[in-house]
Amino acid sequence: MSHPANTPNKPVASAVAADVVKPSNFLRQIIESDLANGTYASRCWGGSPGDAAHHAAGQPDPAKIRTRFPPEPNGYLHVGHAKSICLNFGLARDYGGVCHLRFDDTNPEKEDTEYVNSIIDSVKWLGFDWNGAPNAAPYQASDYFDFMYRAAEYLIEAGHAYVDEQTAEQMRVNRGDFGKPGIDSPFRSRTPADNLARFRQMRDGLYEDGAMVLRAKIDMASPNINMRDPAIYRIRRATHHNTGDKWCIYPMYTYAHPIEDALEQITHSICTLEFEDQRPFYDWLMTRLIEGGLLASPPPKQYEFARLNLTYVITSKRKLAQLVYDHKVSGWDDPRMPTIVGLRRRGYTPAALQLFAERIGVTKSDSWIDYSTLEGCLREDLELKAHRGMAVLNPVKLVLTNWDEVMGAGHLEPCSQPALPHPPEGTEPPPARHFTIGKEVWIDREDFEEVPPKGYKRLFPGNKVRLKGGYVIECTGCTKDANGVITEVHATVVPDTKSGTPGSETVKVKAAITWVGVADGVNAEVRLYDRLFSDAQPDAGGKDFLESLNPNSLKVVSAIVEPSLANALPGQNFQFERHGYFVADRIDHVQGAKPVFNLAVGLRDGWGK
Repeated sequence: MSHPANTPNKPVASAVAADVVKPSNFLRQIIESDLANGTYASRCWGGSPGDAAHHAAGQPDPAKIRTRFPPEPNGYLHVGHAKSICLNFGLARDYGGVCHLRFDDTNPEKEDTEYVNSIIDSVKWLGFDWNGAPNAAPYQASDYFDFMYRAAEYLIEAGHAYVDEQTAEQMRVNRGDFGKPGIDSPFRSRTPADNLARFRQMRDGLYEDGAMVLRAKIDMASPNINMRDPAIYRIRRATHHNTGDKWCIYPMYTYAHPIEDALEQITHSICTLEFEDQRPFYDWLMTRLIEGGLLASPPPKQYEFARLNLTYVITSKRKLAQLVYDHKVSGWDDPRMPTIVGLRRRGYTPAALQLFAERIGVTKSDSWIDYSTLEGCLREDLELKAHRGMAVLNPVKLVLTNWDEVMGAGHLEPCSQPALPHPPEGTEPPPARHFTIGKEVWIDREDFEEVPPKGYKRLFPGNKVRLKGGYVIECTGCTKDANGVITEVHATVVPDTKSGTPGSETVKVKAAITWVGVADGVNAEVRLYDRLFSDAQPDAGGKDFLESLNPNSLKVVSAIVEPSLANALPGQNFQFERHGYFVADRIDHVQGAKPVFNLAVGLRDGWGK
């Protein structure tokens, strides 16, 4: 697999301009110190990943730093990955560096090209390119298997690794615990020649899966249990999505990951806190392979930050898969899912997710971020972008009983409203929306009360309101069916009060309500999504997360929308006035057919009230 020569890259789009001063954090401080001290200034770059000799033959590295986003292609990315993507690509952008997209595909049984493709699509959608050039191919850990094997043979020959034939249970027991040192394996004292012969037999398929492993020889008495001779290769007969059946032995993640970083000349390897205990092995392996001349110096350094804990969300891939396979949701892209494909279908934007990642920052300590922070970032992004429109989600007909007398029988009065009341500074406002008002319009049932509660300002007998963009009307009553359900609301139109016309403000009202004309309204399906869980921490403390599923997380209604919304493009965001932000569904919305809209977020946080 060939890779292009790398040059510093910037994301295709960013929520925050690159020249804006970013809030400092410990990672930025580390990078700035390394740049000031010239820690990596002497490095060369061979134009693609490679060993020490490959990079030594290259040119001075044009990238001041190199970061990486290394997902395992065994599932769909979620909001926690979005934070990591924005962090790693954002740091590379801000410091004249390059961020690598690399698939950590060392576990063939769980990986699939479906996930590879979805990850590529998600990173692109978030606004980033990778590996130093637009449309560059991602790197793959499996492309480095030959080098990893070569490095393993070197460790064996140098006395730093051995083949262990204990059972998995024996190794577990002999590893000890926090209060007891480990016990040396009876195979630990084999000669390098014997170990090398056994390892090659493992490679050649002479042993069954699980019969033996290759272990690093470090210190069975180390207080860090991860340093007690960790396994670095295992026998696993499985077809790999990239290398096929070439290998029947595969490297362990803790061994592969530092090597991948080093071959790619990563400077700052940023992980979540659960990898902190693995850092001593990361450094040990780098030191051994640099000693042997296999890897270039200076080596990458690993730094850890707290993973994202978001209320009302789970991010366990296993549990997310359970939701999908148990049909609790409609799929990985269900708009209630915290997956990037789900958030995208819900109506979240790349800019909102980048803003969210910037706003929550980076720390070394675990904490919970309230879901409303994420929703607030979406509102903030869409406020100046989302075109407005009127929609009636729970319709009841409003009849203007004096319309024919005042306006003429069958008359439809043209009306207009701005598509974007406050366009971003320096931009041209989009064309206005156009619709008509006639004798009959649709209003939301919630906008009429026969007996109004205290403080109610909308329609009730004797009260005046404005039909937004239309006329002032005065309510006269309603009609009901045999069950007492209101079937029509009645009102009279007040002449010469059309919005935007001279004298229209002479009649004062305390409320304006949204509406859609019966003559040109468009039937639409609207999906009112809410949080998938009713518990802020649905799987904390060993709880069964399925027990806190919110039974009201989806309500589908037959709505009526103004005619401009019939032309929505799939994935286009709107503000339904007085209701919230909605998006034309990316999958089910088809232009020319019945529109389908998803609720992205309400106009304000309703959960904290």
